[in-house]
Amino acid sequence: MIDHTGIGVADVGRSAIFYDAALGALGLRRVMQLPPATGEDAVGYGIDYPLFWIDRFHPHNIKQHTAFSARTRADVDAFYAAALKVGGKGNGAPGLRDTNEGYPAGYYAAFVLDPDGNNMEAVCRES
Repeated sequence: MIDHTGIGVADVGRSAIFYDAALGALGLRRVMQLPPATGEDAVGYGIDYPLFWIDRFHPHNIKQHTAFSARTRADVDAFYAAALKVGGKGNGAPGLRDTNEGYPAGYYAAFVLDPDGNNMEAVCRES
């Protein structure tokens, strides 16, 4: 089981605007910043403790994929809308994914590229 993970970004401040909106739609918020006064080196998102970090310490030129669990399909829709509103690029509009493409039944997801081109996903699994 993964306790936490993260990705490197070119500009923590710019990326934090994206993640504040996109992850906020899923109920996650900034729970830690390094250094604490500015948050320019790293920002951790979660509920009680950081589950997902963005930072300037890890390479930002390696494209990553991260999928965040959503409670409802409406949360997936909200994630997608919030991410696009702050400059994210759509990489797969919200909807049920095709079982013929290897997705399980009830896999409702949306995909958005963050400011560094990382593929971020929100998914709700309902059968």
